[in-house]
Amino acid sequence: MHYILRRCMTATATLFAVATLIFLLLHIVPGDPAEILLSGGGVAPSPESVEAMRVQLGLDRPLLEQYGSYLARIATGDLGQSFQDGFPIATEIITRLPRTLELVLAATLISVIIGLPAGLAAALKRGGALDGFLSSLASFGLSIPIFVTGTLLILLFSQTLRIVPAGGYVDFLESPAEHVIYLLMPAASIAVGLIPVVFRMVRASILEFLEKEWVRTARAKGLLERTVLIRHVIRNSLSPVVTVLGLHMGTLLGGTVLVEYVFNWPGLSGMLVRAVEQRDYPAVQGIVLVICLLFVLINLAVDLIYGILDPRVRYE
Repeated sequence: MHYILRRCMTATATLFAVATLIFLLLHIVPGDPAEILLSGGGVAPSPESVEAMRVQLGLDRPLLEQYGSYLARIATGDLGQSFQDGFPIATEIITRLPRTLELVLAATLISVIIGLPAGLAAALKRGGALDGFLSSLASFGLSIPIFVTGTLLILLFSQTLRIVPAGGYVDFLESPAEHVIYLLMPAASIAVGLIPVVFRMVRASILEFLEKEWVRTARAKGLLERTVLIRHVIRNSLSPVVTVLGLHMGTLLGGTVLVEYVFNWPGLSGMLVRAVEQRDYPAVQGIVLVICLLFVLINLAVDLIYGILDPRVRYE
């Protein structure tokens, strides 16, 4: 219980610091947001209209008062309204976020399904031809940028083989089969860079635990090799793998921009790109805050799972 409480307090403090930093960014960026907003048509706004817009946006109030209002709003889930269309930002994020999360989770699942058995096989055949081949393949996968992977997949499976569409989105409730088909290529593009990470981590972790004294003792007692691997090696080697996966899932949330753009996937990244292009500061603030929130929650979940897999960390 103390371990869980400690981790939750750390996560809360991190979120508070992130929210404060995001708030300050609006006041650090060059230019007046009100003037930038009114200059969208290319005509310089009058000082009166700029001042009226500052009042409307609440920028005329003292900084601490703005900060207090900002914290109160986000505590209730109110991320404000878009500068461009006046649409509630939270509503748009709620619509798009599940699509981005689905993409990240699908890529992670593919990575685990392929990377975990590949890492185990390479570790058990250490120094052999299979180990060398899989390790070389992993190095190659790490060297390919995501947008290159996406382009190659489109050229191969959409343009040449014509197996799957080049991009787009179909709602799951509308057609589950088509939804999965449209999901496969963008998820695979992300997974190509994540599979080598999982593979290397699994391989290194299993090799480390194979040399542990208790594994040798288990073998000396006459236990089957399969039993030794499952009970004493694989389970213990999963802890660092879970940590790495959690960290990369958080990173992928902010790294899906190119994939969603290439495959025309209507997730959170498209909204972020549009908000940046239009200098829609409240929308940028809201999206970044949500991504950071998810990153913190994922790492909190990883810490808790790590504590379950390895109870020793709870007492450190």
